[in-house]
Amino acid sequence: MAEPHRDSRERAHGSVTDAVHDFDVPEIDLLSPIEIRGVTLRSRVAMSPMCQYSAREGLANDWHLVHLGSRAAGGVALVMVEATAVTREGRITPGDLGLWEDEQLRALGRIVRFVHEQGAVAGIQLAHAGRKASCDVPWKGGARLGLQQGGWAVVAPSPIPFADGDPSPLPLDAAGIEGIKAAFEAAALRALAAGFRVFEIHAAHGYLLHEFLSPLANQRDDEYGGSLVNRMRLVLEVAERVRRIVPESLPLFVRISATDWVEGGWGADDSVALARQLGERGVDLIDVSSGGLVPKATIPVTKGYQVPFARKIREEAEIFTGAVGMICEPEQADRIITSGDADLVFLARELLREPYWAQKAARALDGEPRWPIQYGYALKRRQK
Repeated sequence: MAEPHRDSRERAHGSVTDAVHDFDVPEIDLLSPIEIRGVTLRSRVAMSPMCQYSAREGLANDWHLVHLGSRAAGGVALVMVEATAVTREGRITPGDLGLWEDEQLRALGRIVRFVHEQGAVAGIQLAHAGRKASCDVPWKGGARLGLQQGGWAVVAPSPIPFADGDPSPLPLDAAGIEGIKAAFEAAALRALAAGFRVFEIHAAHGYLLHEFLSPLANQRDDEYGGSLVNRMRLVLEVAERVRRIVPESLPLFVRISATDWVEGGWGADDSVALARQLGERGVDLIDVSSGGLVPKATIPVTKGYQVPFARKIREEAEIFTGAVGMICEPEQADRIITSGDADLVFLARELLREPYWAQKAARALDGEPRWPIQYGYALKRRQK
């Protein structure tokens, strides 16, 4: 295992040998802090990146400030900004956030400062939508937008559309692939300038990097297609480029879909192999989701249905993992940490329903709620 990855584990838990043992120690629970490289999270509760489709020309606005800031004030440890396009053409919808120009970093900087003032850590997910780009916002149906409707040409590893009836995406040539790597690198530089302290590469949910990984979307016959080694190549090269931008003191995560939930697609063993390679390139944590590559996959959505993938990758690739998906109750989230299933718990819809979920979890688990001083003073007076 490469040094940067091992060092990250050592800073959080002691030596690598001790770390494996310590993962099962009961006192490490949902409310325990965790150190990853030079960043300490005040608990294991993270806000999952959730697209709001509310930007204009990629610019964050007051909605994003309130949406993200309220969860930071609500006590979560890590606030992840939604999938942020590294190019204009990499947006899922015209309402996506972006980091392809400097004005966008300045808009995000205001949010980063507020999140950090609340004692949380601001992270950002860098993304390219690939063949799932150029769509309308979900509340307008989410259909593919043609050029006449304000859409744009989309790219992918191979000319295979996401859904029946969609036009075929344009397969990336060598220059296009180099452009994608450069765009992730440039976006990481802007994210660093905006003040983010955690960086995540989006290689899940059927977007561009996931498309390169899966044989269902990647039918290339060059060095980026065919074998598992070749299909992993672009994700690994992007991780290397971003890791060179991100200082050694700051963590780099990668979100993956652990399985396509389709016969012949990307699977859990592939994810372990990828995680090992990412760890050797300085990636610190695998944010483990699933699905999204094809529209008709049969996914057994139940409480915590993706958690076993997080545990498998954590144990077999010896890397930090985050669990996400149908995690709702504090006790459930706590068991994920205490049992060694994962190192972080990423909450999505539950934080939409309850922005102060982390405070509720602290009370439920006999911890101390982390109220903002403006609220905590009043609540303490009420308790007297």
